[in-house]
Amino acid sequence: MRSEAKTVEQYLDELPDDRRCAIEAVRNTILKNLPQGYEEAMNWGMIAYQVPLETYPDTYNGQPLMYAALASQKNHMAVYLSAIYMDEAKKNWFYEAYKATGKRLDVGKSCVRFRKLENLPLDLVGEAIGLMAPDEFVAGVEAIRAS
Repeated sequence: MRSEAKTVEQYLDELPDDRRCAIEAVRNTILKNLPQGYEEAMNWGMIAYQVPLETYPDTYNGQPLMYAALASQKNHMAVYLSAIYMDEAKKNWFYEAYKATGKRLDVGKSCVRFRKLENLPLDLVGEAIGLMAPDEFVAGVEAIRAS
C-alpha cells in the first residue's frame, strides 16, 4: 500500500482510526529518540527519517539515505530500521532484546512488522532509533558501498 500523500499529516489522515493511533504512537517514539541531523519526510510512499541531501548528496539514486521509516501496509504496519540491518552485531542485539520482551518478532529484509501496537516494544524501537548519528550512518553506508 504505497501512499501518494505529500505530507505526514496527509498520510496519517488517510489511515483508519486504529492504524492512525498505532502509527502516531510509533512516530512519537521515533521523533523522541531520533538523533539530531535526520529529517522526517514523505518518501517512498511512507514516513521516512532520512539524511538530508544537503548533508549527504552522494547517493546512488539521488534520494536521501533512509535511516528509518514507518508504514501502514495492506496486512500489517511496519517500522524500517536500516541501522540495525547494516551491522550484524546491532541486528543480533535487537533480535535478542526483542525476544526478551516476550513479543513475537516478525521481520522482513529491513522491517519489523506488527499488526497491533501492543505487539511492538516501543522502548526497544526507540533505543534502536537512537543508535546512530547521521555521520555514523553515512560512514556505515559508505563502508558497505566500498566493499
